[in-house]
Amino acid sequence: MKIEPVAEFGGGGALRLPRARVVPLPAPPASYTAAVERYLTGAGIAKSSARIYRISLTTWGWMLAGEPVPTGPTRRGAKSPVFPVTAIDDPALPEVLAELAAARADEMDADTVNRELSIARKAIGWWQRQGWIVGDPTIGIERRPAPPDRTKALAENQVAALWRLDVALREKTPWKMLYESAARADEVLCLNVEDLYPQDKRGRITAKGGATEWMHWQSGTAQLLPRLIARRSRGPLFLTDRKAPAGTLTLDVCPETGRARLSYRRAEEIFEENTRLLANPLASPDDIEIWTAGRFTGYVTVP
Repeated sequence: MKIEPVAEFGGGGALRLPRARVVPLPAPPASYTAAVERYLTGAGIAKSSARIYRISLTTWGWMLAGEPVPTGPTRRGAKSPVFPVTAIDDPALPEVLAELAAARADEMDADTVNRELSIARKAIGWWQRQGWIVGDPTIGIERRPAPPDRTKALAENQVAALWRLDVALREKTPWKMLYESAARADEVLCLNVEDLYPQDKRGRITAKGGATEWMHWQSGTAQLLPRLIARRSRGPLFLTDRKAPAGTLTLDVCPETGRARLSYRRAEEIFEENTRLLANPLASPDDIEIWTAGRFTGYVTVP
């Protein structure tokens, strides 16, 4: 609850001492999952970021429930644990959480671990301000030192080789859009068909705080988009090859095809798989350099 002062006026307009009025805070959501959704909608998280936030908070949901995060094939289709958000105040949780977070850090790269920790702390802080929880069990968990980013942009001849690859339209279109717009990958993957203005070669994205911003592309993307969209009028722009699994959020399912939105992780895997031989065609399969999506962000270096 919170207390607000209320001024009163007596006879003749004299101001009396203020009295306190108790304003009850909203009750905590019934579950951690519901608390996550309340946070994403109530804290002004941009649509382009909400998907990444939800994935990170789902990952932390297992640890906050005192369970290890599923990895490998077991992660696909695994159901998140159900527990009340108030369980985060369990005095035994910080010690258990520290062990689970350390195990997670040993399996994942430092950037992923640090991003997930930062998102979890933002959500926990917001829940504290709502009065749903009191403590922060992540206190004492340190960020992992990340190696310096020595990623280089693809050279002009490498980009030219990329365009010559015989890949599906679903792969070629986001690559071309990333290259021409210099937008972030999560912004491109969060686009819906209804966000596009093809005649103006631009698309609408939502920045942090809910402000509308625009990304622009050139003729290469403009030529590919009509074929990719076909007759669809709404729903995610970039889709998976299969039907969305049960439980997929409605906003990530195409209402016309039933297929799911292409995830960042899968898009990155596709890019790396298709460019593996381009990176070093003379190397043995075990020594081939990998072109990551981070090297392809709308600019090139000229050799």
